[in-house]
Amino acid sequence: MEKINYKKTKFTCYFTYLAMSSVFSLPPLLFATFKEMYEISYTLLGTLVLVNFCTQLGIDLIFSFFSNHFNIHKTIRLMPFVTAFGLCVYALIPMLFPQYAYVGLIVGTFIFSIAAGLGEVLISPTVAALPSDTPEKDMSILHSLYGYGFVSVVLVSTFFLEFVGNEYWMYLTFFWATLPVVASFLLMTSPLPNMVMEQSNSKVAKNKQRTKGLFLCMLCIFLGACAENTMSNWISVYTEIVLDIPKVWGDILGMSLFAILLALTRTVYAKFGKNIFRTLMISMLGAVACYLAVAISMNAIFSLLACIALGVCTSMLWPGTLILMEEKIPAVGVAAYALMAAGGDFGASVAPQTLGIVVDTIALTEWAKTLGIALSLTPEQVGFKIGMLIAGIFPILGVLLLLYMKNFFQKAKLKESL
Repeated sequence: MEKINYKKTKFTCYFTYLAMSSVFSLPPLLFATFKEMYEISYTLLGTLVLVNFCTQLGIDLIFSFFSNHFNIHKTIRLMPFVTAFGLCVYALIPMLFPQYAYVGLIVGTFIFSIAAGLGEVLISPTVAALPSDTPEKDMSILHSLYGYGFVSVVLVSTFFLEFVGNEYWMYLTFFWATLPVVASFLLMTSPLPNMVMEQSNSKVAKNKQRTKGLFLCMLCIFLGACAENTMSNWISVYTEIVLDIPKVWGDILGMSLFAILLALTRTVYAKFGKNIFRTLMISMLGAVACYLAVAISMNAIFSLLACIALGVCTSMLWPGTLILMEEKIPAVGVAAYALMAAGGDFGASVAPQTLGIVVDTIALTEWAKTLGIALSLTPEQVGFKIGMLIAGIFPILGVLLLLYMKNFFQKAKLKESL
């Protein structure tokens, strides 16, 4: 039998992951535009993030329990088309019916979030199922491409909005919708590997240590997603509103550098990284320090550097937890990846929404006005500072969790006992 060459498949998966990064990175760039053009509050902007990741969470859970009922190969190949359709709806309804702009944003977000959820559940196990001598490296490279896609979207979109105009954001969205279409055609012409939907071995399925290990990994990726996505979703607005940096420079110096460092760190780990547990622990500790610096520092440059440094500190929290799961828990299937994606999506939805609520709530209080006068800040800026301080709680909990996980996996010795 002729051996199948999966080299094209691997690079197609890489391109698909990169192409779908627009789903995550474009909306935050447009938050300030939406607030100005459609008078949408920070809470409602945060709700867009909530809809995005809660929809993905729902898809993750569906695949966790009903993965055997899907034609995985067809789903993978059609997934980018759904992304493109969602982005088009996202732009088209506000353009044609500006009085229903927020409804259009919600509907478009819901549609492309379905595809984003499918992407998280299916692309990682697809790459993991490909024959490879360096599976850990392949997984790290895959997730690093999210960062490079993030950077590309930020730079192109920032210059477009600056020189063409914020009022033409819809055409920018249509442009980014073309990349998933290309990805879908590439997937249709690439061979896809067979994947294990779930582990059928009853001994494995019933092992309590294995179940607890998966739950701990799911909780770890939840906290990591909280730490990463709070900053990635709000850095554009934060640099403009709190640090008083013009949007174009805030996005270039803040959001794009955050994404560049996120991508480069994942690339470096793919080449040189070895101890994933130590990497996760250092990353969580670094995230704590950065969020405290962002919240407490009154120096705009220092705060901006702390925002950017979070790109390094949070870069491995999501893919690193997947690598840890693969190391400690053998023979995981698509269902396990779906559970992990569910944990990540839940964190990515809860944390950004929480910050939006905190900002809107605190900005209306009298003590925020009083504190703002004392610190030469507006109540809105005080709200953002408090929100960033609260965001630092997630990586603190991550440090405590990792200490427990280290002890658990040392005692469980899952590889020998399963």
